[in-house]
Amino acid sequence: MQCTFEMFIRGQWHSCCTVEIEDPIAGGAGKAMLDYDTPYAFNEQAPVSLRFPVSLDHKMLPHWPAFLFDLVPQGKGRHYLLGELGIPDGGSADWPLLCAGAFNPIGRIRIKEAVVFYQAHVERQNQNLLNQGFTLEQILQRAEAFIEHLQIHGMLSAGTPGVQGVAPKFLLTKGKDSLWYADGAVRDDQAQQHYLVKLPRGKDLSDLKILRNEAAYMRVAHAMDLFVEDLPDLHGDMLFIPRFDRRVTAAGVERLHQESAASLLGLIGFDARPSQNAVLAALRTCVTDPKRATVEFLKRDVLNLALGNTDNHARNTAVQVVGGEVRLTPLFDFAPMNLDKDGISRTLRWKNSGRVEISNWADVFGTLPIAKTELAEIRIELAEFSRKIDTIEEVMAVQGGDDDIIKARHYSIQMQRDQLRELATFTTGKG
Repeated sequence: MQCTFEMFIRGQWHSCCTVEIEDPIAGGAGKAMLDYDTPYAFNEQAPVSLRFPVSLDHKMLPHWPAFLFDLVPQGKGRHYLLGELGIPDGGSADWPLLCAGAFNPIGRIRIKEAVVFYQAHVERQNQNLLNQGFTLEQILQRAEAFIEHLQIHGMLSAGTPGVQGVAPKFLLTKGKDSLWYADGAVRDDQAQQHYLVKLPRGKDLSDLKILRNEAAYMRVAHAMDLFVEDLPDLHGDMLFIPRFDRRVTAAGVERLHQESAASLLGLIGFDARPSQNAVLAALRTCVTDPKRATVEFLKRDVLNLALGNTDNHARNTAVQVVGGEVRLTPLFDFAPMNLDKDGISRTLRWKNSGRVEISNWADVFGTLPIAKTELAEIRIELAEFSRKIDTIEEVMAVQGGDDDIIKARHYSIQMQRDQLRELATFTTGKG
């Protein structure tokens, strides 16, 4: 079985490569072959994955290429498509889900067969709602016409196959007429800005609390000088998050390559638990500026630990390609996930050479295989970051964080601050 990948380049979709598998029942563990199209290989350099540079070589693989799992529908989108396809869940469902659901994923690639599936789905729907726009009020009220519009274009009322994760999400585009459309329902030349809209994970009060504080947490991260682009806006129980894989320019919409750390690590499926050390090493091998990426990655984890963002799996960190530069994406999915009623623990943890978990930043620095001079510079930046951590409770209050969350995180914040301060003793030669 085979699927064809298309790449968005210079305002148009181009066939770029095929992936062929022997046995879809085997799921991601089955053998696969990746081939770039000959015309594409001669004329373009943009790869479908940073692990697979463009070439004319036949890439024979013992398993699926890992980037496919950045595109496999999860959460609400997966559940909906399983019903549409009439198939049971499991690893054997991943291939048909890809070929039906990857018609509009995050990033700049899509699967041609999924586009055909989507177009056939649209043709069976109410044609009067295909290109209808909606006001923000209609969206917040879950107007019946809006829900049906989403079902036509996103194929479900509370999520979309092109976005992974448990929380219900859907992709919207704000048109130049200031109305809102399902992503794909408005032409690129009529688009003003693209959004990911997130709803609470469930109906528990803690779900809304997490979503509400995600908006505040992003403002806190921005105030801490982490890499944050446009800030999200909370409207009722909907968080409107400006997308950073799309840019509207004078020349049209630009779609940016985006790839998860899980893909960079070559992880197959969704259950692998690499160490933080492995994730950082994979990032450093592909980014243009390893030192900058390392500092940002470490600061993000300091805030995760200080503020209780326990949902730190390998698909919550990603890279993007901007103007030929490979860099970490802006921060996303940063929220007090420790409050989740189902109890979410940290997936990625720091380990020493004996694979034993470590939790002190001085110990972490002792495990990093980075040149001495660069490591010292990174250590200095993290030590200086302790000054910002020292103010974070006041910043949280100013940025709208809930008082009980601020109080509950007090000791974790102090612990992170103190550990970072200890790094300064090494930089001054006192350690």
